[in-house]
Amino acid sequence: MRFVDSIFGSLLKPIDRRAFQSAVDRHDADAYDKTFKSWDHLVTLIYAQLSSVDTLRGLEATFNANAQAHYHLGVGAIARTTVSDANARRPMAPFAETFARLSAQADRQTRQEGAAMVTLLDASPVPLGKLCKWPSWNGRIRGLKLHMVYDPQADLPRCVEITPANVNDVEVGRRTPVVRGTTYVFDKGYCHFGWWREINDGGAFFVTRAKVNLRLRASAWRLRAPVAGDGCTVLDDAEVAYVGKGNARLPIPLRRIRVRRDSGGKITLITNDLARSAVEIAALYKSRWQIELLFRWIKQHLRIKKFLGNNENAVRLQILAAMIAYLLLRIAARVHRIAIPALRFAELLGQRLFLRRPIAEIDKPPPCNPGQSQRRCSPDQREFCYA
Repeated sequence: MRFVDSIFGSLLKPIDRRAFQSAVDRHDADAYDKTFKSWDHLVTLIYAQLSSVDTLRGLEATFNANAQAHYHLGVGAIARTTVSDANARRPMAPFAETFARLSAQADRQTRQEGAAMVTLLDASPVPLGKLCKWPSWNGRIRGLKLHMVYDPQADLPRCVEITPANVNDVEVGRRTPVVRGTTYVFDKGYCHFGWWREINDGGAFFVTRAKVNLRLRASAWRLRAPVAGDGCTVLDDAEVAYVGKGNARLPIPLRRIRVRRDSGGKITLITNDLARSAVEIAALYKSRWQIELLFRWIKQHLRIKKFLGNNENAVRLQILAAMIAYLLLRIAARVHRIAIPALRFAELLGQRLFLRRPIAEIDKPPPCNPGQSQRRCSPDQREFCYA
């Protein structure tokens, strides 16, 4: 009988085992664990994300109950104390490098030739105040912050970084490489004139929302009559210059676009793009909502609200495992051409992880009596039924 891998085994295939082991050896990630290797740890944490397990006891019981699938996954039985120790001391670098390789792999599969290069930047808090006391306080929450660089064309995160909650968004944003011709879209939390100038000097563009205290003076009007856009109305468009205190200057071309959203609120957008129309600029900023939806999906359907450990290393490892699980779901959905919604696919996969059948048939019922051969009778023969 032909071997059929489990759905979980097929889902893990995009991970390059050799590259992962190379990262493990380079960072000496298996130094203190003789039996529970880094691969076992990664598979266990991904399983916890997809199966919605919230506790170490539940993880141990459910994972060990499917011992028939451990051999083909390259893992063995787990113990909750071993998982807890590994969460506390195993380096995060191999997990972070695995995420980066998967993101690059997904990008090659979804790249659109000729599409405008747009990059979204944002950050979302991960509150931990009720779980542990070590996180930093930023004035609103005590916890960590998940920073993300997102590609709206490919619909996938390109880079993630986890920092304390009191780290400013722009400190992480400035580490993003500037690619010529790319448009970077971010909110007013990334207001930094030096970074704006670096983007402009690098031949790239930015679209952001202006702070209330940002003083600008119009030098030329491009549009003064309202123009309807996608879900908004552009009120005016002007080329502006920064008017700051003292000798502060921003020596780059700037446009100010005032927009009234259909919901009634008004926002002011700032950009150095002098070629696109005001309606296109407003649509670019509206596309930033995609990364907000991604943050909401991850927090609602992956395990980053309840954690398998209270120390910082365990929390960071679990967040990285959640992002790896998300990329594996996206890759599997595209490779196997899954037509059902992403939420339904994730729910089905969580219920059928160890089922031995192709991922493409995850939403189809099993065949009726597969072991019983169908009787084929000639139409000229008559069947006798015995009571």
